[in-house]
Amino acid sequence: MPSKAILTDIEGTTSAVSFVFDVLFPYAREHLPAFVREHAGEEQVAAQLAAVRAESGEADADLERVIEILLGWIAEDRKATPLKALQGRVWERGYRAGQLKGHVYPDAVAALQRWKAEGYDLYVYSSGSIQAQRLIFGCSEAGDLSPLFSGYFDTTSGPKREAASYVRIAEAIGRPAGEILFLSDVVQELDAARQAGLRTCGLAREGGVLAGHPTVASFAAIEPTAF
Repeated sequence: MPSKAILTDIEGTTSAVSFVFDVLFPYAREHLPAFVREHAGEEQVAAQLAAVRAESGEADADLERVIEILLGWIAEDRKATPLKALQGRVWERGYRAGQLKGHVYPDAVAALQRWKAEGYDLYVYSSGSIQAQRLIFGCSEAGDLSPLFSGYFDTTSGPKREAASYVRIAEAIGRPAGEILFLSDVVQELDAARQAGLRTCGLAREGGVLAGHPTVASFAAIEPTAF
């Protein structure tokens, strides 16, 4: 059956890894401590701080210790859901203030627009929070790309290297797994998606091959009907 929906990763796929590590992470490191101190009493933020304590195994950590844990997780690029949620809130301020603009490769912008016009349903699956995903595309250098997408998925659907996560996403999309094409630059993610029955295409922007999967260097080389 041909692909009818396209699920794409962000970092290294639609967007430069350097944007995350050289722009977003430093912004979060600088602004997250003050944000947490200012909003710790809010219900949604307090819930995330409680999740940090639980995940770190430090149930009695005070606020400054929680901030220290979060900064450590940023440094190690830990895929922790409460960290991603809090970073998303911090980045939202930066985007809204015009201090941040989401990076999306021009070839990705062109392909996503073409696929949407051709009738494909487009979705995002990233380890960054859904809020952060919406901001990257909604406040991108190419303008507001959010109308292109029908939905977003993050680690609340499960880890990206586990097949069960892709089964859940296919169920949420409401299509057979075989009608969904997944794009990523990480072979373990592609392997998990294929195990779940999805079609796959690897992005290797610097060249090379993602073993076991069709691999291209640009979105311009992807023809969904070929998968």
